[in-house]
Amino acid sequence: MSPRAAVLGHPIEHSLSPVMHRAAYAALALDWRYDAIDVTSEQLPGFIAALDDSWRGLSLTMPLKQDILPLLDESDDWVATVSAANTVVLRGGRLLGHNTDVEGIVQAVREVAAEPRSAAVIGGGATARSTVAALAELGAVSVTLTARREQPARELQDLATRLGLCARCVAWQDRYTVLDADLVVCTLPGDAASDFAQAVPADPGTLLDVTYAPWPTTLAGRWQERGGAVVPGYRMLLWQAVAQVALMTGLEPPVAAMATALETALAARSI
Repeated sequence: MSPRAAVLGHPIEHSLSPVMHRAAYAALALDWRYDAIDVTSEQLPGFIAALDDSWRGLSLTMPLKQDILPLLDESDDWVATVSAANTVVLRGGRLLGHNTDVEGIVQAVREVAAEPRSAAVIGGGATARSTVAALAELGAVSVTLTARREQPARELQDLATRLGLCARCVAWQDRYTVLDADLVVCTLPGDAASDFAQAVPADPGTLLDVTYAPWPTTLAGRWQERGGAVVPGYRMLLWQAVAQVALMTGLEPPVAAMATALETALAARSI
């Protein structure tokens, strides 16, 4: 039986993970299978319990990045830090949890921007937590946080403080004031941050908009018009998948092949 891996989530039909992982397997001459499987939070424990010895790894999207935590046998430091796992490696009957979102954000930002001193994070979910951890890795000194609900923003502030960042929260009604940071990371889905476009500063820094559909988002388009650097969300998607392939296969990931497959799929969707 061929080794198996899959991306789990609900909904899942939009996922581009199969495109990248299958491209990696082809380039590495691996006879592996990678699927997208719709799994809800309620279904996750049963799905995990039914896995057989052919399974090598799982990629996890929302809402499963937290739901998987009590089912893991072991976790890496980033999972413990941000309380979210987007990757599971199956080894010897044990489930090993990893967070490659942090590395994905770090690598994507480093492609475009120098080390940011100040940063801002829009949103308060699991990706926002991974972003705060990535900012610490990138050498940021301060971070401003804003989210629709105050409690997630306060939790992000606590995390940022633990990681050595000088952190402050901005109320949602004052959210447009956060856009003057060296690096702004928007973790809202789709085009949910379109209203921020009206407040892009005259001389913007760097924007990472973690969404990749639609692209460019209204915010990213306006940011580019103002002359700011933009990190597309699909680059974060690529780099977190690169790290997953390395963890699951133990081999050097074929980054170029994965990037080409991803970009081709995105272009096809935009037609």
